[in-house]
Amino acid sequence: MADETSNFDAVAEGPGSSDSQDGAESGGEAPPPHPSVTALRETFGDDILHHEVVAGDEHIVFISPEKNVEILRFLKNDPEQAYDLLRDVTGVDYGGERPIQVVYQLFSLTHKRALRVKCELPLDGLEIRSVYTLWRAANWLEREVYDLFGVTFHEHPDLRRILMPEDYEEGHPLRKDFPLRGRFSRAEQTRRALSQEVEHYYISEEIEAGGEPQALRPPIRELEEEYQDPGTE
Repeated sequence: MADETSNFDAVAEGPGSSDSQDGAESGGEAPPPHPSVTALRETFGDDILHHEVVAGDEHIVFISPEKNVEILRFLKNDPEQAYDLLRDVTGVDYGGERPIQVVYQLFSLTHKRALRVKCELPLDGLEIRSVYTLWRAANWLEREVYDLFGVTFHEHPDLRRILMPEDYEEGHPLRKDFPLRGRFSRAEQTRRALSQEVEHYYISEEIEAGGEPQALRPPIRELEEEYQDPGTE
């Protein structure tokens, strides 16, 4: 009988933990140790939850969410680490009631090495401290995770939606429990879009540049009532 499994089965299962301290992938040679992983374990002990290596040489460190700022500050300010570049802050949702991951992609321009740091947040506790005070680039990046995954970043200077409208009521579109077509019907989505005032989406300078607004055609029902044949009454 042919094997009915596919590569997508592993994707559906989500990430797996490393079976060894050095993060070696099964069946292959152990990658060289990452100096920052060693330093983190020596400095923060049990707050470094575990370590994985993927794609041969990409090191991932899972840390306690409660200590994210302290640990990331160490990675930025310690001269032996010097992760001065925050490449990205993003979120990952594997579905199935599993925790949502907040992911920090770091790079040290000084030492020419990368490190990925993850914090796992339970679905009933999607809160974590902002790292805006460490890297200003976190401002819009954290807003995107807040908008699309529903993670609240405490101490963020301007936490609000960045891609979806401020009054968007359908939830967080990159969550696995978010319906493909949204939570509202297409009719309701269209009704809400057409009922919005122009000022809701554009600043005054943009409105002035666009000229006089164009009126929308009234709904078909209103047209029928307006031009109804008197003989049919």
